[in-house]
Amino acid sequence: MRWLILALLPLPALAFAQQFPPVDWMTTDPARVELGQLLFYDPILSGNREVSCATCHNPAQGTSDGLSLGLGDGGIGLGPERRADPANLPEQRIPRNAPALFNLGAAEFSVMFHDGRLEADPTRPGGIRTPLGEDMVSGFTSVLAAQAMFPVLSGDEMAGHYSENEIAQAVRMGFLSQPGGAWERIAARVAAIPEYRARFDAVLGQGAEIRFTDIGNVIAEFIADEWRADDSPFDRYLEGEPLPAAAERGRALFYGDAGCSTCHAGRFQTDQDFHAIAMVQIGPGKAARFESHARDEGRMRVTGDPADAYAFRTPSLRNVTQTAPYGHAGAYATLEGVIRHHLDPVAALMGYDQSQAVLPALDVADWRVLEDEAEMAAIAAANELAPMVLSDPEIADLIAFLDALTDPREDRLGVPDAVPSGLPVAR
Repeated sequence: MRWLILALLPLPALAFAQQFPPVDWMTTDPARVELGQLLFYDPILSGNREVSCATCHNPAQGTSDGLSLGLGDGGIGLGPERRADPANLPEQRIPRNAPALFNLGAAEFSVMFHDGRLEADPTRPGGIRTPLGEDMVSGFTSVLAAQAMFPVLSGDEMAGHYSENEIAQAVRMGFLSQPGGAWERIAARVAAIPEYRARFDAVLGQGAEIRFTDIGNVIAEFIADEWRADDSPFDRYLEGEPLPAAAERGRALFYGDAGCSTCHAGRFQTDQDFHAIAMVQIGPGKAARFESHARDEGRMRVTGDPADAYAFRTPSLRNVTQTAPYGHAGAYATLEGVIRHHLDPVAALMGYDQSQAVLPALDVADWRVLEDEAEMAAIAAANELAPMVLSDPEIADLIAFLDALTDPREDRLGVPDAVPSGLPVAR
């Protein structure tokens, strides 16, 4: 039926629609999806049993957290209202903005994180290249499954501070996938809960060992199924339905003179590549524990190639109107703000207004890079985008088109009333 409709379109519209072939989606099983849903919302996976995946990837915040840089362990509340717990202050802010989870079940999403440090690679153990290197074990069925389990190994995100709990201790000592390490201890917690044991029996086989990889696999199936977002006005436009007038003008700009589709390409508006656009850096940056800087060199931290300095992965723009703040460090609270950054990245970097960030109060140095002339110059020097001019009405039209990338689907599983551990559910 789709191709019959396309055949009836005017030739220019037909040629445009044919740029977007059908999507290869992850296969999911309802029982595994429901199990993954429970684990996604269950704090049992965190060291202190206080933080779940949904703390920083909440549906009420467009599967992100509404913050520039989040607070995981040591935080109270959800979304922009989340604050530091005075009785258990975080060691630092999470260094990067929590990315949205829409459409990660599509096969083209084979690279994860802002810097791409986890990606499909058939030459590596388990077919996945990760920062764990040789410690990575086989058993994950996708890069999404592997990615879903990395936050539980981060002290600032889910594991907790050193010596607070057995998971945090194992992580800090580097005991991850080894026998007795953090992965095994988390899996044992889950296996000890009767409802999880019964549900895994149903999907793995009676009495089968519940491994850390099994937990990641069912969470991935939940993410793939729950946040598939491919029935937006734009998708219907590709099937032959017209867009509203402002969105159509924005579409013509996006794929025309504004040049947005140079990087925001494909059905999900991402080329899955990395680009340096002088994006504003706030917060602690990405430094090893023995380093004292606050910079974030992006893709270069993965490849070691100076040509990749300050380059970050092109985000998908699906449901983008729901996923503020924007940028790898969440420097822009509004879609208009980040669009204007793209018009003249260096000028926007140098003139950045700190009030555009959404940061809960925490006694840390959030603006170190902005006060470092040499670092600001280095970020600016790596910029790939030439300045361009768009009028206010054109920017409004672009925003109207970006809104047309939102899938209003309501038939999602949503937030469970309770989880098998009995711990509080983030809602």
